[in-house]
Amino acid sequence: MENKKDEKLRRNYRVTLSLNQREREALKLYCEKYKVKNRSKFMRETIMKEILQRFDEDYPTLFEFEKPNLFYSK
Repeated sequence: MENKKDEKLRRNYRVTLSLNQREREALKLYCEKYKVKNRSKFMRETIMKEILQRFDEDYPTLFEFEKPNLFYSK
């Protein structure tokens, strides 16, 4: 069972990210200032945090309604 879980979590897909010089320098300074040792892990966690946060914000809720339309009834 543990082996299957490990296989599902294995990272098999590579994503390449390009930065300009200023972005690269900002990342470098950030990692130095906050003692980030693993940049790949940091960027992966930062990207996934943004994605999950956006999904959470966009998720429909029970009390979310469209604007009332007097000319349309369901």
